[in-house]
Amino acid sequence: MIPAHPLPAQARSWQALWRDAVRDPRELLDLLGLAAHSGRVSEAAARQFELRVPRGFVAKMRRGDPDDPLLRQVLPVVDEERIVPGFGLDAVGDALARGATGLIHKYEGRALLIATGSCAVHCRYCFRRHFPYGEQTAAAGRWRDSLDYLRANPNVSEVLLSGGDPLSLATGKLVELTEALRELPQIRRLRLHTRLPIVLPERVDAELLAWLDRLPWPVAIVVHANHPNELGEDVARAMRDLRMTGATLLNQSVLLRGVNDEVGTLSRLSEGLFDMGVLPYYLHQLDRVAGTAHYEVSDIDARQLHAKLSARLPGYLLPRLVREISGEPGKTPL
Repeated sequence: MIPAHPLPAQARSWQALWRDAVRDPRELLDLLGLAAHSGRVSEAAARQFELRVPRGFVAKMRRGDPDDPLLRQVLPVVDEERIVPGFGLDAVGDALARGATGLIHKYEGRALLIATGSCAVHCRYCFRRHFPYGEQTAAAGRWRDSLDYLRANPNVSEVLLSGGDPLSLATGKLVELTEALRELPQIRRLRLHTRLPIVLPERVDAELLAWLDRLPWPVAIVVHANHPNELGEDVARAMRDLRMTGATLLNQSVLLRGVNDEVGTLSRLSEGLFDMGVLPYYLHQLDRVAGTAHYEVSDIDARQLHAKLSARLPGYLLPRLVREISGEPGKTPL
């Protein structure tokens, strides 16, 4: 059943909110009363991987706090310029697992489509911040290469839509893709990996919900929230609407130094997500991508933190602590 939550007449479309994102690091600092901290900004990092953050997400940041956990996730800083051994351009082996243009086939029975290179927010720890989206996007050629690959691999029964963020695409484009996938009889499940319902919850509109409601497969939507301050009534409303389409909602987080590496923070995140009908799924150790070393939490500290979390939360609220290792047949538990 499709939920009806009519938007007020003056509400702006998600596309308009997308276009109005903050792109200038100094504007972001000014909005937060942090102009005096502009020396932290790296122009080089911002050129290599530009700032993009929706204003609704900015509104959840604490004014006057240079260490706000949401700000730390998006502000390009000088620490990104450090060259650190072990941190490279493709930490998870995407290039080695390419099956076709825009298709990554790492694991048995499931394949991932790079639906788009676009995203509403540019997270500084992004493991695909160096990914060659211009030449490796499944939408190129109307999905032809990816669909041909899937036809030739009938053991693939689950398709994951990722990116970038698949919900960056217009809903009509998503319809086009899933109509093509309907022609593949082996497909049994569809999974969406998306951060938009967290950072731009207005994306969950009537058109998107109608598309989800009509899909012929069970759907899992894996959202991405790292800190309880990212949640709010706007996100709760989006999660409620997504649930009413019959989708299973899961969350994955990345363990980030100075953002969520504290048991109370992760406990509040898990509890807040469950209040919205979302189950904690994964707590990822940082993918060691160039420019992200300042976020890393050691494996020793991560395991200790996870043990404390397991003592505080019931099992169904405890995300699995994992690392993705290139060439391994699945996520590696830690």
